[in-house]
Amino acid sequence: MNKILIAPSILAADYLNFGRDIKKVEQAGADLLHVDVMDGCFVPNITFGMGLVKSIRKITAMPLDVHLMIVKPERYIERFAEAGADYITIHYEASGNLRKDLETIRKKKAKPGISINPDTPVKKIKEALELVDLVLVMSVFPGFGGQEFIKNSLGRIQELRKMLESRGAKAKIEVDGGINEKTAPLVIAAGAEILVAGAAVFNSGNYKKVIKNLRDKEGGK
Repeated sequence: MNKILIAPSILAADYLNFGRDIKKVEQAGADLLHVDVMDGCFVPNITFGMGLVKSIRKITAMPLDVHLMIVKPERYIERFAEAGADYITIHYEASGNLRKDLETIRKKKAKPGISINPDTPVKKIKEALELVDLVLVMSVFPGFGGQEFIKNSLGRIQELRKMLESRGAKAKIEVDGGINEKTAPLVIAAGAEILVAGAAVFNSGNYKKVIKNLRDKEGGK
């Protein structure tokens, strides 16, 4: 098992103190910083854009894990890459030409990722697995933080792990939604390698302890 990577989601950070909170999670041992970009169309919420990614890039050395929950993501891939995104993940459900979009991300020197919603069959992305560096399994319906983990996500992660191994694909499995010290060991056991955690980290009083516990397969016990 490779090292489990923790990606705190700034969706749960203090919006008036982004710089402070980002520095704190970096010092606490976070591996990536997850940035949820929502357009109010693909999901019923509006969050961040290229300007914030560009500003964050100036204050942290952490890889920026940019998750595009937007329709027609091809319109913005180049601009997010130029803003400093290290990973750019698009949704299977939102892309009109998945292969082309993923290849564009790669050409722009970012690492491509593909995400699927809880009601999208894992087999739908089978042919794209060799094109990506990560596959993001949504364990809640995207749009808002703080939701409860959908339990059947564990079977989906296991299915994806088998699919990746059978094809010899090297993409990492990332999971986003309801990740905390109770659900983390379950998704790790199912095959996840990158855990996105928002409220569990930013609403805690001890970022370092929570990040350590999330990374521990036994939940920090």
